Amino acid sequence: MLYLGGMEMRSRNIIDDQSGWFDGHFPDDPIFPGIAQLQMVCDLISAEQGIPLRLLRLSRVKFKKIIRPGETLDIHAACGNKENSYTFTIMSEGQEACSGMIFLQPSTTTSQSP
Repeated sequence: MLYLGGMEMRSRNIIDDQSGWFDGHFPDDPIFPGIAQLQMVCDLISAEQGIPLRLLRLSRVKFKKIIRPGETLDIHAACGNKENSYTFTIMSEGQEACSGMIFLQPSTTTSQSP
């Protein structure tokens, strides 16, 4: 069980224009994929918990802003009110880019982001 009421986590990341996440997404108009944003949230929470975590499910996730190479992302996550849940918000250049609830559980393997 990973329920730790009140725990908050934050990180700041600059999106590298050479990131593997941009391969094929899209060559003439690069956009940071939604799945990459969710992976960053999972990575932040895993680092704070000190154990590898994997996605169980998502709830109320909204993508509100296109993220481009070189933008700075501020990620905030906090323990939710349900077991294994975390609310999160991703801000990009001062605007909300993504928000929602993510449910995670301990993983037996580690994920590898491109």
